Parts: sequence; C-alpha cells; structure tokens
Amino acid sequence: MKKYLPLILLFLVCTMSAYGHVIDYEFDKIKTHVVFWNCLVTGYKHIIPEGYDHILFIMCVFFLNTSIKKIVLQASMFTLAHSITLGLALYGVIKPPVNVVEPLIALSIVFLALENVFSNKVKPWRLLMVFLFGMVHGMGFAAGLSDALTQMGAPKQAFATALVAFNIGVELGQVTIILIMYYGLAHMFGKKPWYRKRIVIPASLVIAAIAGFWTVQRVVIAVNAKNEKVVTYNSSTLIERKKEVVYCL
Repeated sequence: MKKYLPLILLFLVCTMSAYGHVIDYEFDKIKTHVVFWNCLVTGYKHIIPEGYDHILFIMCVFFLNTSIKKIVLQASMFTLAHSITLGLALYGVIKPPVNVVEPLIALSIVFLALENVFSNKVKPWRLLMVFLFGMVHGMGFAAGLSDALTQMGAPKQAFATALVAFNIGVELGQVTIILIMYYGLAHMFGKKPWYRKRIVIPASLVIAAIAGFWTVQRVVIAVNAKNEKVVTYNSSTLIERKKEVVYCL
C-alpha cells in the first residue's frame, strides 16, 4: 500500500487542480457576462434616473449652443475626462475623498450654468473647463461603480470589463438626455430670436440656483460627517460619542 501512496497523492492533486481550473474558468466566464451587463445598467442608471447632478451638468453642456456637433464635442470631452479619473480611482491609483468631490461636482454645475448666462459660444477654454469638471465627475462615478462591483463580488480581473461597460452606460445616459433636449427644445425653438432670452438664460439661472444649494448642503454634510465621531482617550479607556467631546477622569 505504501508504495502506491505517492501515486494516489499525485492523482488527488492533479484531480483537484483540474477541477479547480474548470470551476475558475466557468466562474470567470459567468462573472464577465454578469459584470458587463450589470455595470452597463449601473452606468446608465447613474445618469438616468439617479444622477440629478450629472443630468444638470449635461443640460448645461446642451444649453450653450444649439449645434448638435458642438454639444457632442463637449459631451465627448466630458466622457474622456471622467473615464480617466474613474479608471484611476477604480484601480486605487487615486483615492479622492467623497466629502470633497461631491461639493465640487455641484460647484462645477454652478460655474457651467453661469457661463451659459454670460456667453453664447463654445470657446476653447469652455472645452478645457468641461474636461476638468469631467475629471471631478469621474471621481464621483467611482463610488457608484465600486459599490456595484462589491455587491456583485466581481473579481479584480473583471475591473477592466466593468470600467468599459460602466462608461458605455454613462455615455448612453448622456446621449439620451442630449437627444431629448435637442428634439424637445433646440430642434423646434433653437432658431427663434427669443430662445436664448426666454429658455436658455432662465433655465441656466434655475440650474445655478439648484446647484448652489447642493454645494452648500454638501459642504455642511461633509463638515458634520467629519465631526460626527470624536474620539478621546483616558489612560486605558477609549470612548466614542457623536457630536460631543467626552472626557474620562
């Protein structure tokens, strides 16, 4: 029996390795399909209907000019920018603090909306501004994508698939908003002499006001979150209290 023991052990090891390989292969294959579809849907939902701030940003992009080519150009700059920071955040290269990113996202909408009031042309620096703001929005997207991957239990090797699918979903969401706005407003009224005065400027001011409120609200939330837990020490005791400092004597 002893002389067959090495052969038996070798057989068991080979069997386990082969079995494990098959399981991993099927797991990865299924996960890739699930990850792609779920992340595509998550990306779309992150714009429509859940991404109120991103919707307002795209509306700001739309309102500056009625030319569909210039609207798409700005949207493309936004997509390129958020894809860069989303990828960097997803792979852990950068770790943007949410309490800083969220107020900046709202503030970016304020800037873009106010520019629509004072300008009616797509200038080179407008594209640069959209690009920079897009990088900020990409950091915000990262939280949503990370949560989706965590819930799915997706392996790290599926991150590239997730990134591509999520970006496609976001882009589809943006295109949906642009098409609705274009055929609902610009296509019918864009050439009217009153279009800018009665639609673009009032709408941009409303957007600026909403985003301004969000900015203040998010700053307050961030400050409160920072002060939510205060930790104090006494020789051997650690006590945590919300919004108060407790001293142990």
